[in-house]
Amino acid sequence: MKVGLFIPCYVNEFYPNVAIATMELLEKYGADVDYPIGQSCCGQPMANSGFESASQGCNELLTKNFSSFDYIVCPSGSCTLHIKDHLHSEKNEADAKSIRSKIYELTEFLTDVLKVEKLDAKFPHKVGMHQSCHGQRGLKLSQMSELVASPFSKPLQLLQMVEGIELIELKRTDECCGFGGTFCVAEEAVSVKMGKDRVKDHENNGAEFITGVDMSCLMHLEGILKRKKSNIKVKHIAEILNS
Repeated sequence: MKVGLFIPCYVNEFYPNVAIATMELLEKYGADVDYPIGQSCCGQPMANSGFESASQGCNELLTKNFSSFDYIVCPSGSCTLHIKDHLHSEKNEADAKSIRSKIYELTEFLTDVLKVEKLDAKFPHKVGMHQSCHGQRGLKLSQMSELVASPFSKPLQLLQMVEGIELIELKRTDECCGFGGTFCVAEEAVSVKMGKDRVKDHENNGAEFITGVDMSCLMHLEGILKRKKSNIKVKHIAEILNS
């Protein structure tokens, strides 16, 4: 299968090791991966701020770069959901529609398409799993705790295959971290308080690392951790699965 790797702009700029780990993981488990060098932002920041028309150039570029692939994989639930729900092209809507149907967040691609049942990974640390809102509630990567339904989590399913890892239990398993994209700018105080609450839950349960499928949420938590001079680190799930 030919897989196009879509890397969010903030990952490309601030956390390139997440992109490298994602590519290595996909190749390790059988995907033929290509990284279109001309790619850019998916347009989510503009659309989330009420200026979706300003994201049309991003839509056209993304459609041009990724229409030829069998699958598109992205290490971000947030960007994946935006593309899946909002990608449209004035020049080639048929290609945009095709992309919306074949883009996957990394962990759902590993579990649902590649059917990974065993990982060659080792990470002997106590880890807390942060369930990002877009991945959980939009992409259905894990069950929402308020529903009376059988629990499941694709990210946790993969993490449980990692040798030596100790997954801690959190008091509030799927509470928002407060990042919310432009929300953290428009409502800074609320965003920070929510982030502090998420950090406290991990601290109280002895986490050495916080992981998740969205580096944007982890970036928000990392800022709070650094200001507190905490010993807890953040690490994207791709880096742990590829460790």
